Amino acid sequence: MCDICVMNAVKDRMLSRRSFFKAGAAMAAGTALGTAATTPAMAQGHGEVVDMTHVYDADFPTYFGAPGIEATQTFNFKDNGFNLFNLALNEHTGTHIDAPLHFSADGQSVDEIPVSNLICPLCVIDIAARAAEDADAQVTPDDLSSWIAANGPIPDGACVAMYSGWGAKTATPEFRNADAEGKMHFPGFHVEAAQMLMDETGAVALAVDSLSLDHGSSADFATHYAWLPTNRYGIENLANLDKIPASGATLVVGAPTHRGGTGGPARIFAMV
Repeated sequence: MCDICVMNAVKDRMLSRRSFFKAGAAMAAGTALGTAATTPAMAQGHGEVVDMTHVYDADFPTYFGAPGIEATQTFNFKDNGFNLFNLALNEHTGTHIDAPLHFSADGQSVDEIPVSNLICPLCVIDIAARAAEDADAQVTPDDLSSWIAANGPIPDGACVAMYSGWGAKTATPEFRNADAEGKMHFPGFHVEAAQMLMDETGAVALAVDSLSLDHGSSADFATHYAWLPTNRYGIENLANLDKIPASGATLVVGAPTHRGGTGGPARIFAMV
């Protein structure tokens, strides 16, 4: 056989082999997509990704008022060829997770939250107009009923989020909104709304754009104590809820996994 014939035969065999693997990869991708499409937690038809996470530093407001993070640089690029910081961190700083363990004796720690609960259909309850008039406004069962009437049932595995407009205040004293006696005033979930979600839906997470699942002037953390011990979790200081539709988005929660943690800062985004 001539040299050119040998070369053409080898080329034909390589092309045939490449086509085989391309077809196999396409079939595998189709199978994977088909599997993902049947996952109840995944909303369909996403067109963009919205970051739901505030950038935070020592100036970001915290529930107790003290800085939530301290960063100490121990290596720098000029002297060491690389940069490295040691962090002293309050778990409940910035956009963060409240694990069940935060308000229970033996609930799931943040590393124990099932990963299947961290990808959630996102339901946004808009109380911004009411919160603009009353800083102590709360999400109530009536708000949930109105949302259901407009959007249909709350999906299993959902995160139900309060949009109060408070996320726009993080750089101002109005975010903590403490009065002369030090009592804070900001919106949250009424315990009866949390109870309705527990009794009537399969929701796994509550989220707020304020400092706490409970409204700021709460003296008993009733919503925390009702919700978290059932191995459901919370998200506080969520950003950009004004960019998310009432229904149809999927929330992806990048929860930390430090062993035994009661929560921690998280990178969270929504697929819309």
